[in-house]
Amino acid sequence: MKKVVIAFFSRSAKMSAAISALSYGTMCAALCITVGSWMGTASTWAQATSGAPAASTAPAASAETTAKIHGHAQDPLAQPVPNTKVEITTDGKTPLFTFTTNDYGDYQGAGITPGTYTVVLFGKIVGPDGKPAQGIVDFQRDIKLIAGQDTQVDFDMTREEYVSKLPPDVQKHIAELRKANASAEAANTQIKNVNKLIIDARTARKAGNFDQAIALDTQATQGKPDSGLTWYELGDSYLAAKKYPEAATNYQKALTLLSAEKSPKPDVIAAADNNLGEALADSGKVSDAVAAYEAAAKADPTQAGMYYTNEAVVLFKTGQGDGAGAAAEKAIAADPTKPIPYYIRGWALVQHATIDPKTNKIVLPAGCADAYRKFLDMSPTGPLADDARNILAQAGETVHGSYKKH
Repeated sequence: MKKVVIAFFSRSAKMSAAISALSYGTMCAALCITVGSWMGTASTWAQATSGAPAASTAPAASAETTAKIHGHAQDPLAQPVPNTKVEITTDGKTPLFTFTTNDYGDYQGAGITPGTYTVVLFGKIVGPDGKPAQGIVDFQRDIKLIAGQDTQVDFDMTREEYVSKLPPDVQKHIAELRKANASAEAANTQIKNVNKLIIDARTARKAGNFDQAIALDTQATQGKPDSGLTWYELGDSYLAAKKYPEAATNYQKALTLLSAEKSPKPDVIAAADNNLGEALADSGKVSDAVAAYEAAAKADPTQAGMYYTNEAVVLFKTGQGDGAGAAAEKAIAADPTKPIPYYIRGWALVQHATIDPKTNKIVLPAGCADAYRKFLDMSPTGPLADDARNILAQAGETVHGSYKKH
């Protein structure tokens, strides 16, 4: 019987994103400011602005005779103040012009009668009754809006003058959130650096620069030693460099961390088990490799056909017919559309073939010819197809014309 070599199946695709950036969601909640804590009561504020010059009452004839305004509003945590009112007034009570900030805290307005105004920002406050309400959170006085000009008026509530007038408990809360923000920003910077290292390592692997890839992925594990994905990537670099024991060690480290996550991802765990199986097989640890492939199929049944096929290939390469046949049967059951498992099943069964002493022909075990025929239906060309046709011919089986090499 002709000796045939089967190519090892491709490893599963790499995960597209190594590590997700941390969310700032918990840091961005709107601060509720108690009315009167920083600017006095509404009536006091109105009195403070009542002396501002009255706005011109001249009609707006064109863009050259009217003014424009634009700006940005951010809260004490430097987060945008979105979808809220900006009013232009002269008495602190009557809005003469009203604009709205967008999702990014930016606003703009036109058609304003030139004059000197107070520009008021509204937002979430806590009313006298203790319930959330809309109220004035910041203002800018003595703003001169000039005909034909676009004046920038920002509301920066991070300024010390603003924060120092807030209640002590609010100031303390802001300080705590700023500290948490700083930590999150540092973590995000670290994650960005790790992601870049991983991307650069993949590029190096693709170019065949395996030592460079290993060095980059090693730095990534140092940056995020608690992430299973960094160790997974380092395993990939060692595997590409054919340093199989080192690859296996890193995949095992990755699996420990990936399995301990709050929400483990079955497909990622299965991919790591699959690659571990390859590293173990190439290290000569076939039984351990089989266990890894079995674990991969269990973790992600949707890809079980591929994982069982890889197991069957390893057992085929090491001459373990019965084991290879059993793995091939599981691969066929999981995904009957791939040809290789049918060939391996036929090969495993033909190990138990006998010779008819009267005809000197091979007597194939039950299911063997069917497996070879199914393989030839799917893959009629190539050395494996030649081998399958040869076996069928030696057994006196009819070889369909479409199976012939062409």
